[in-house]
Amino acid sequence: MARKRGINRREFLRRSTYGGAIASMGLSSKTLSFSNIKKAMAPNDKITVGMIGIGSRAHQLIEAIKQVEGTEIVAVCDAYKGRLERAVERTNGRAAVYSDYKEILAKPDIDVVVIATPDHWHKVMIIDALESGKNVYVEKPMTYTVEEGVEIIKAVKGTGRILQVGSQGMSSKIQGKAREMIQSGKLGDVTMIRASYNRNTASGAWIYPIPPDASAKTVNWNMFLGPAPKRPFSLNRFFRWRSYWEYSGGIATDLFVHLCTTIHFVMGAKMPSMVVGAGQLYRWKESRNVPDSINGILEYPEGFVVSLSSTFNNQMAGGAGFQILGTEGSIQIGGNSLVFNAEHPVENNDWIVSGWPRKLEEDYYKDPKVRELEIPSSRKSNVYPVTEAHSEEGPDATVLHFQNFFDCVRKRRQPMENAAAGHHAASCAHLVNISARERRFVYWDFNRDSIKS
Repeated sequence: MARKRGINRREFLRRSTYGGAIASMGLSSKTLSFSNIKKAMAPNDKITVGMIGIGSRAHQLIEAIKQVEGTEIVAVCDAYKGRLERAVERTNGRAAVYSDYKEILAKPDIDVVVIATPDHWHKVMIIDALESGKNVYVEKPMTYTVEEGVEIIKAVKGTGRILQVGSQGMSSKIQGKAREMIQSGKLGDVTMIRASYNRNTASGAWIYPIPPDASAKTVNWNMFLGPAPKRPFSLNRFFRWRSYWEYSGGIATDLFVHLCTTIHFVMGAKMPSMVVGAGQLYRWKESRNVPDSINGILEYPEGFVVSLSSTFNNQMAGGAGFQILGTEGSIQIGGNSLVFNAEHPVENNDWIVSGWPRKLEEDYYKDPKVRELEIPSSRKSNVYPVTEAHSEEGPDATVLHFQNFFDCVRKRRQPMENAAAGHHAASCAHLVNISARERRFVYWDFNRDSIKS
């Protein structure tokens, strides 16, 4: 197979879907006039927020929203009464409780809804919200299946509403710095990326503690199930839903979506053309039918390959982070830090030519080009940075992601992670799962923006 060059600065600028988010959505400037909806909000207008699904992550989102000026959480809805009680407390009693998310959608004085429900509910709630005139912030993954992404993109375009997907890492300054360095050509041609997300605790494997007051009286089981297959009442399934195929895509849609969102952002890439995955359930067999270890290989048409890896059985194997490998340098990202290491390879054919006749070996090293490449002392004197480190301070990336979203709601422009970006990041995870479960290569149809049939 012919070798493809890794992505460089020119290709990055030409192909970047995030630098031109509007183009990636297929939206024209005429569409963005939003003539069929209310005009842009004034900068001092307060944005009212309804929370749909308020599990543990949503409570973190509530705290993040409270840090964004000009916003107020006015409504909450969930299938467990204990969460509702705590959410009202977090909003100082200002949020009203609703028993059905559609009641929130029917409120004309609510501008935005935050959807943080189990994955299987996302598409239904997103489209209902868009069609009711609400702007939407949805936790990743945006979709439960690949096909849902195309439907959601269509709904966003048709309603003219704003949708942001909650893979917040791309709003961090560190990931912005990585994108800038790659775009500048500092890494040369990037041909390989390794990304991992590893854990080694019961909680990390989603075996969460269940509230002592949880019962059929405090948990609305039918509300939780919604479009999912009917099952007998189960507190394990309700509170540990990520562990079941019926409500999520397991590790891939929880963790790989974060990794792929970042990779697409920093590389200016859209989707891999081919994916292969493998994974099994080895250890955490309590309340689970999804793997606890999984790997994926993603091949991108831009000329680079990605290795994704995650296990819940060891946290020393890289923890969480990225290695972005280029011909001129590499970037390692972990948490709020970034380290760049320059590549300065030295050719060394000594062990090869030492087996030649002596005269040929001597003649080989008389060549000035060979001496420049293979003998460091023959090179011109130079000083260069070998390592460069960056760290980030300030607001959490979730706060920054919400700031971007609310700013876009006011100004009626596309956010950092729009529906197209959410569709593609989630689809990477779906393709890994399909490959692992069906034991086959899976291919992407760029014309259909879906799996190749």
